[in-house]
Amino acid sequence: MANTETALKDAMTSIEGVIGVALVDYTSGMALGTIGGGKDLDLNVAAAGNTDVVRAKVRTMEMLGLKDEIEDILITLGTQYHLIRLLSGRGKSGLFLYLALDKNRANLAMARHQLRSIEADLEV
Repeated sequence: MANTETALKDAMTSIEGVIGVALVDYTSGMALGTIGGGKDLDLNVAAAGNTDVVRAKVRTMEMLGLKDEIEDILITLGTQYHLIRLLSGRGKSGLFLYLALDKNRANLAMARHQLRSIEADLEV
């Protein structure tokens, strides 16, 4: 089992094309840990903003009466992929992993696969 710091470092080093990664509490919008980012990607701002995305999708699913769970949310930009992976399991409710990827260097399918693996090993 990996702690937050180890999981975030694993994402930065094992997923091709990563710009930044964060573990976010979507009840508060606070990043519990971040690695990467930089002047062009403030991960704390991204954490807060993507919290709104998650909350909106959860509300929409409730209004539609969908009895399902969100695995991940993908936002495709011109030069980047932004992947939001909601965590499930004991102690992980209300959390998501946020991953920003360089679209030209990343393999989206592999990134999703590796992020699932990191989630499975994460102990919060």
